[in-house]
Amino acid sequence: QVQLVESGGGLVQAGGSLRLSCAASGHTFSSYAMGWFRQAPGKEREFVAAISRAGAYTYYADSVKGRFTISRDNARNTVYLQMDNLKPEDTAVYYCAAGTCSASGCRIIGRYGYWGQGTQVTVSS
Repeated sequence: QVQLVESGGGLVQAGGSLRLSCAASGHTFSSYAMGWFRQAPGKEREFVAAISRAGAYTYYADSVKGRFTISRDNARNTVYLQMDNLKPEDTAVYYCAAGTCSASGCRIIGRYGYWGQGTQVTVSS
């Protein structure tokens, strides 16, 4: 069992930055690939970024590539999402998730069995 708690969301102007954190409980954090997803009002939840168990591989949605960076600290049981050059279309609830996947499979929501409660990110124009 893995419990995930996100933090770091908030209100920021376009062009600004935020850093999301996701703290995991349990002793098996390093056994899971970790992902960030987001859901805007009226839209389906979508993939944002993912990172492999040891952090050697990262994957990004085209819409955030070059602006967002995912990283993890297995000693602290924490995964991060650094978001730079934010745009109004990045406004959404952001969720972290833990799953068993590799490569392109980490873009698939169904590969993740554990989810956090989400944190709101609002980008004003």
